[in-house]
Amino acid sequence: MIAAYLAAIPTPQLNLEAGQALLLLLIRWVHFIAGITWVGLLYYFNLVNTPLLKTAQPGEKGFVVTQLMPRALWWFRWASVVTVLAGVWYWSSIVVSDANNAAVKPGAAMGSFFGIWTVAFILEMGILMSPAEVLKKGPVLTVFMTIIIVAAAFFYISLNQHGWESNRMLAIGVGGGMGWFMMLNVWGLLWRMQKKIIRWTTINLANGTPLPPEAQKAARLSFLVSRINFVLSFPLLLLMGVASHYPLFANVR
Repeated sequence: MIAAYLAAIPTPQLNLEAGQALLLLLIRWVHFIAGITWVGLLYYFNLVNTPLLKTAQPGEKGFVVTQLMPRALWWFRWASVVTVLAGVWYWSSIVVSDANNAAVKPGAAMGSFFGIWTVAFILEMGILMSPAEVLKKGPVLTVFMTIIIVAAAFFYISLNQHGWESNRMLAIGVGGGMGWFMMLNVWGLLWRMQKKIIRWTTINLANGTPLPPEAQKAARLSFLVSRINFVLSFPLLLLMGVASHYPLFANVR
């Protein structure tokens, strides 16, 4: 009786055929997992860890910096790499598909992505590493960063408006470009400063050696870079949704 009942239940029909579609699904899955890890830690640093360090006692602060931060930053920086590489891999398949449908080459769309957003990072680094402290003041830095990011997005869209580019390609070209920019921030600025802070704090706890004068500047720079990435995560995530759910850009398919 039970066997007959179970036999009558329809079995789920799953499509697990290997191929390009399955590969792209797995790439997106990895992208999502790594992205949640990266952005989750970014939010933790900005919303929890930074406010905590402002009120922590010296011994507590030393423990957080030397024990918690190295572990958290390991996951943070490598999650950024996996997120961006998986995202670029997936996005490149969209670019190639759009280009093939239009019988054109995808090189310009790919090259402009890396070129424009890398230049944006170089401009930001020039501002943050400049000896002119006024450039690192909140309102001034906000204005400069807004101009840099908006200009990068504008130039990318302007250079890739030939009629064959899909909404997905352009939306990820801007949102993913911010992700590329943020990953460069993690490795090119934030991790460089954090390594110094962790080393100086470890020496301080072991020998009682005072932190060097550069420590305060490194901490300030880390804060600014982390806050820039925090703010950029919001338009980045919005554009990931736009890619598949809202035809924001002109000449879309």
